[in-house]
Amino acid sequence: MVVVVALFGSLIGSFLNVVVYRVPAGLSILRPASACPSCHSAIRPYDNIPVLSWLLLRGRCRDCRTRIPVRYPLVELGTALLFAVVAFAFLGPLRVSGRPPAAAILELTAYLWLAAVSVALAIIDVEKHRLPDAIVLPTAIAVVALLGASAAVAGDWARLGQAAIGAAALFLFYLILALVRPGGMGFGDVKLAAVLGFALAWAGWAQLVVGAFAAFVLGGIFSVALLASKRVKRTGGIPFGPWMLSGAWFGIFFGAATVASYFAMIGVQ
Repeated sequence: MVVVVALFGSLIGSFLNVVVYRVPAGLSILRPASACPSCHSAIRPYDNIPVLSWLLLRGRCRDCRTRIPVRYPLVELGTALLFAVVAFAFLGPLRVSGRPPAAAILELTAYLWLAAVSVALAIIDVEKHRLPDAIVLPTAIAVVALLGASAAVAGDWARLGQAAIGAAALFLFYLILALVRPGGMGFGDVKLAAVLGFALAWAGWAQLVVGAFAAFVLGGIFSVALLASKRVKRTGGIPFGPWMLSGAWFGIFFGAATVASYFAMIGVQ
């Protein structure tokens, strides 16, 4: 199942390349069909196989031989790997948890959706310093709907309430940061915080705390490294979205273990 999900992830990664290019430009992600941006030749179906087509074409357009950025296969491969990790993390515990299979599938689908969106938003924020509402808001609806349906199937309303509290808490925290320091934190970050807070708190309180804290740790380390290397200035506007997303996934995967290790270190059981 993990392999199947990974292969599906590579296909989603191919679609995400379209999303990353078109959404910031205000273009439709459905029409027209994919084409070379240089010669405008339509991409043939056999030239649209994730990763493999890029390798066979040696990173060039079949018609005009213009270079195809290496980012395209990297996004496809990265999405496949992230999907595989999410499937591995969720399918094992869910299989023995006694929860209804439909609830487990809905939960997994919600986190796979979030994984795909994480890839797209991270790239867009790095390149455009934006977290488009056209991606964030539908993701909020999808995650809440899928996890809400999972709670309904399993009768796990307490967990849904916990997720709602997490969403509100992280939203308010980022809103305060945005209001206290205008320009330091964008409202795209605030909206994304609500989505991540919901997904993190659904996984658990430990995941929420660690995921929220990890964003600032990872972002801080990276920012200090860039400043030390003089690759950016103090006012360079380093996007925070990628670190919010990275921190959230760290919390989802390792939050419970991190908190348990911390309590063991200080002697609390």
